[in-house]
Amino acid sequence: MTRIRILSEDVANRIAAGEVVERPASVVKELLENSLDAGASSIRVEVEGGGRHLIRVTDDGSGMTHDDALLAFERHATSKLRSSDDLLAISTLGFRGEALPSIASVSRLLLETRAAEEEQGTRVEIAGGKLIGVKPAAHPTGTTISIGDLFYCVPARRKFLKSDTTELGHIASVATHYALAHPAKRIELRTPTQEILNATPVETLAERVYQVFGRQALDELIDVPATSGPIRANITEAQLESGEEKLAMSVSGYISRPDVQRPNRNAIYIFINRRLVRDRLLLHALTEAYRNVQPPGVFPAALLFVDLPPEEVDVNVHPSKIEVRFRHQQFVHDFTRDALRQALARARPIASFPAAAAAAAPGAPIRSAVDSTAVGASATAEMAPRGAFFGLGSGTPGAAVAPSDDFALSNAPWRPEAMRFGFSPEAPPATGDEFAAQFRAASHKDEFDAPPSAANGDEISNLKPLGQVSASYIVAVNSAGLWIVDQHVAHERVLFEQHLEARRAGAVAGQRLLVPIVVELSPRQLVIAGQIAEELAANGFEVEPMGPRAVAIQAAPAPVSASDVERLLREILDAVERENQGISIETLQAKIAASTACHAAIKVNTPLDPPRMEWLLAELAKTDCPMSCPHGRPVVLRYSLREIEKAFKRT
Repeated sequence: MTRIRILSEDVANRIAAGEVVERPASVVKELLENSLDAGASSIRVEVEGGGRHLIRVTDDGSGMTHDDALLAFERHATSKLRSSDDLLAISTLGFRGEALPSIASVSRLLLETRAAEEEQGTRVEIAGGKLIGVKPAAHPTGTTISIGDLFYCVPARRKFLKSDTTELGHIASVATHYALAHPAKRIELRTPTQEILNATPVETLAERVYQVFGRQALDELIDVPATSGPIRANITEAQLESGEEKLAMSVSGYISRPDVQRPNRNAIYIFINRRLVRDRLLLHALTEAYRNVQPPGVFPAALLFVDLPPEEVDVNVHPSKIEVRFRHQQFVHDFTRDALRQALARARPIASFPAAAAAAAPGAPIRSAVDSTAVGASATAEMAPRGAFFGLGSGTPGAAVAPSDDFALSNAPWRPEAMRFGFSPEAPPATGDEFAAQFRAASHKDEFDAPPSAANGDEISNLKPLGQVSASYIVAVNSAGLWIVDQHVAHERVLFEQHLEARRAGAVAGQRLLVPIVVELSPRQLVIAGQIAEELAANGFEVEPMGPRAVAIQAAPAPVSASDVERLLREILDAVERENQGISIETLQAKIAASTACHAAIKVNTPLDPPRMEWLLAELAKTDCPMSCPHGRPVVLRYSLREIEKAFKRT
């Protein structure tokens, strides 16, 4: 008897289901993608019991004919591929042909569909992967798929599901992601007792963000205007073939102001050709864009859309299609990083005074696109944004389902509906045009419970210093209000940009030491010192070997005092050692410039006379990023005139 045997179709389908169907949110994701691929303009998701009892997805897409409805449940049956060449340029969200048979093998599935060219629809019923019945049915053009008793035939898998509330949070996250990626489409999410999401069609992404998350979230974001450029090949990558010179990629979306910081990556959402992905390359590009403007250990919020030709990205590298691979990955990384840096440089935001920003704490409730008359609306209004954007997630970058186990709805009592899905809201939701009008009107109101928008860096160009606090902080005023400037990090930002500019123009001048400083290094530090010796010399250092474990520092950057030279060299070597991958020359230059500026800058507890304060404020206003030092700490805090008037009860 042979040891190797072919698995039965039932077992094979359940193995595939283990890869595709992780939890109810995975089912919702697959069905939403099918609806979008079918050209649906309106998609409604209805859920009971966190998805384990019922998931129903209804769309107005192209629908299926009778024969197609039956073929759809065969493994690897798909309308989206014709040949193996199509795998090299996938332009649809789904393509594997595994979703429907995998879902049907672990649930009770009911499919109702009708194509526009047919007079009557088709009803297909499957339980545990076995066909129960097929018959004609009355159904509008489009498709309705109902998934009941998920994992009923795989009790072990069912035990791994979390509470109904947690699973519903994951589903809310998925629905919100696709609503953000497709502003022109209507996407709804409902339970028998409440409407969680009702995103009506709008014209712009800004309107969708406002619609789903509210004004406060929109105020925390910086627009990344669509930036396009031709694709180029790195020297280590495959060169562009003939006819590919005209290929281009673009980056757009929103990123948070530098002062808006998150403890994890759960507020970072990246879409490749409108597909939500988890990609380390683009996550690293985002981190590099915020280098020197945000402190280490914190993360921004981001809603990024990267569009490039389908043949430039391989989406066939993960069963659930959440990981991708780029053909010219170094170009994609650098182009995305530079587009985000340009957006940050244009915005030049300044942090608000902490007392004024307290109202904008990350846990504060945020308005949502939910019917305020719905039962449990207060819980719902907080659920969609927190679960989907402000991060109660697992820490997986860009994960499509992210809320954690402590995600909970309100304990407020719910009134049961007479029918399981007898939804009839008292007032019809706003149409796209009506919502756009509301958005434009609301954007000019002051009644929102949101913090004042961040000041722009240009506002500090006319600051007048009044004096110092504890010989460390400069107090200044202008027509915008009261400003407090950290003199050390302000000077650090000035020196950092001056150093970088000088280095890019050529070598930075160094100053020879009267007595060389001998420094003992670890073996790893010795190797790094040898690797970056040329760059150290270009930044004013003169370092020579001195014995097996030591080096002699003969010269150092001119602004750095002799007492700080050894610490500066060790800091540079340690910073390079912490990099977990190859470091680019640009990043190395920024690290050296940041460390040098920190050691050369004016220290705290240093009295400054008025001319020196005026000089420092004037130089700070000339920098590209006056909002933060090279290590990400805030430089300037503003207490606006409006906030002062509020404090004195004048408004």
